[in-house]
Amino acid sequence: MRALWLETLIDAAIHRQWLVALGRKDAATRLGQLICEFYLRLEAVALARDHAFDCPLTQSDLADMLGLSNVHVNRSLKVLRDAGLVRWRHGRVSIDDWLGLTERVAFDAAYLDLKLSRSSSSAPGPMR
Repeated sequence: MRALWLETLIDAAIHRQWLVALGRKDAATRLGQLICEFYLRLEAVALARDHAFDCPLTQSDLADMLGLSNVHVNRSLKVLRDAGLVRWRHGRVSIDDWLGLTERVAFDAAYLDLKLSRSSSSAPGPMR
């Protein structure tokens, strides 16, 4: 029962975080937050490491998830890529500057309540 309640609380925290993101954050910030969250959640289950993970989602999928148009997703990826923060090629996402990305999008993983959660001031694993 305790585990179920904890799962409910975490789910509610994630929901609150995304409500704020959708209502207040610009497109590049939303996308950056999603990338950070994907990475940490996948890392927690050993599906991501070395600041990279597979992501078979299309820009259209991302647009639907983030409440954006395909054009906004494309432009947002360009903003993050041009800043040297991320690369997204052939379904593989690489985070080139974890600290820069988390600072750019004001990401704080505490709401995920993962054992490996880190604040935006620390990086998961060794930087490449």
